[in-house]
Amino acid sequence: MNSLPSLRALQVFEAVGRFGGIVEAARRLGISAGAVSQQMKLLEDTLGLSLTHKVGKRIRLTVAGQRYHESCAAAFESLRVAQTEVERSKNASNLRISALPSLLSQWLAPHIYAWQDEHPQLNVFLDASHAEPSTEGYDIDFRFTYGDYVAGENAIELYRDCVVPVLSPHMLRADAALNSPGDLLAYPLLSIDWLPKFASPPSWRDWFKSRQVDCEGLRDGYRVYSLSSMAIHAALAGQGVVLAQYSMVADELAQGRLIMPFAHGLPLPSAYFLVGAKGAFDRAHCRDFHRWMVARGREQMVASQRLLENT
Repeated sequence: MNSLPSLRALQVFEAVGRFGGIVEAARRLGISAGAVSQQMKLLEDTLGLSLTHKVGKRIRLTVAGQRYHESCAAAFESLRVAQTEVERSKNASNLRISALPSLLSQWLAPHIYAWQDEHPQLNVFLDASHAEPSTEGYDIDFRFTYGDYVAGENAIELYRDCVVPVLSPHMLRADAALNSPGDLLAYPLLSIDWLPKFASPPSWRDWFKSRQVDCEGLRDGYRVYSLSSMAIHAALAGQGVVLAQYSMVADELAQGRLIMPFAHGLPLPSAYFLVGAKGAFDRAHCRDFHRWMVARGREQMVASQRLLENT
């Protein structure tokens, strides 16, 4: 077969499979049941196979029909998503942001909320994803990501973070006072591993060695998280001590929900970047947001650097 079936016939078939029958599909599409049956017959004639069979008074998809419907449903869902994105892109009051999940929840979101409070007329769409979206289409205005070097005409380094040991004050034990870095070995140590997507942050073994602590007996895989935010939440819940990114726990430290027993940090191997999509800077509110976030990144860079210099 060199050509695709009728798009209308595919749309009707997708509705029949999704809504479980001809009558309901006709109602949802706003056409007659006879028109649905006609389109179904046209599609089956084009494909040269039956897509449905009768079970009593109802019809069911055949095995081949089920497989074909899965592909059709996915295709129409992609079209619906694309249409939504196009409609969003035409709205001048929209701001669409994509970011790594932990960065978005632990550092970026509070800044975005503060900025939006000053621009209440704007709609902000937040997408937490490890997948790098295209900066050429309608998906996003800005992407916050991480790496050694992020290519792109509109890419700018925000800040390079560092990791510090933090734990809930409720975890402190009288029989395990934290007077020196080595005392942390008596506590459960939570780890973060980003591989294979990114090079992982400094490990506990790295941190103890930087403090000249003998850690040969250290258990490396006690409890390992792929997301920094998960490890931080575990520390807040009193599950252990974590080497957390300073930018992601600064608020919790200021509020006393976490404590830093030793102000010794190790820098991350890479930096966080802000990437602007093609055409984003044509809109005034996007230019304003970019300037505002670059300033927040510079503030975070100064705070992290100050911590590193004091250790």
